[in-house]
Amino acid sequence: MPVVYVSAPPNGSARKLATRFAHFLGLPLKARYNEMDIADAVCGILTAAHCALAMVVEIHNINRATSTGKDLSDHLKYSAEHIPATFVYAAINVEREGLFTGVRGKQIAARCVMKYMGNFPYRAEWRSMIALMKESLRLHDHGHGSLVLLAKYLHSRTGGSISSLSHLVCVAAISAIADGSERITRRSLESIPVDHSTQSDSPRTPDDGDGEVGDAA
Repeated sequence: MPVVYVSAPPNGSARKLATRFAHFLGLPLKARYNEMDIADAVCGILTAAHCALAMVVEIHNINRATSTGKDLSDHLKYSAEHIPATFVYAAINVEREGLFTGVRGKQIAARCVMKYMGNFPYRAEWRSMIALMKESLRLHDHGHGSLVLLAKYLHSRTGGSISSLSHLVCVAAISAIADGSERITRRSLESIPVDHSTQSDSPRTPDDGDGEVGDAA
């Protein structure tokens, strides 16, 4: 099992985080288990399974102002020390959310390298992702490569945001199934609103296509 992926529970406890690791692994839990019982079982299994990468997202949910937040932080450090894997913590505005404040925060800061992430630029990676997304669609009349033709338009609509792209394509696919067209076109995409954040940050331009004319079949 090369990768484990969990999200930090909002205002949660160390036991809740340990439970999320256990649920990812499908471990049966008993009510009498405390967080250390669960953590030791999780660490043992992930070590035996040669886990190489542990992803913990929504790390900004840790509230260090509370005792449960401090315990949750300690649990993260314990897991990182007992699982021979690279730990990646993903969050929004981690520096402003106090992740590195206090004694516990300094311990995490001393063990981590900060990597600032942003939306995808319009490059080959974006077009490759669009191509992979197209392969997951089950639309009978959606031509091969047709979604890639709309890659630049999709980037303009979403600002390179993965969540906005996923929402836009998903709703377009559902609409295509519902109306029987079984394909995604630029016209159908134009009828779908994107999330407010993307709409505010990335206003559309009059001509943002890839040079295609009309609908992409």
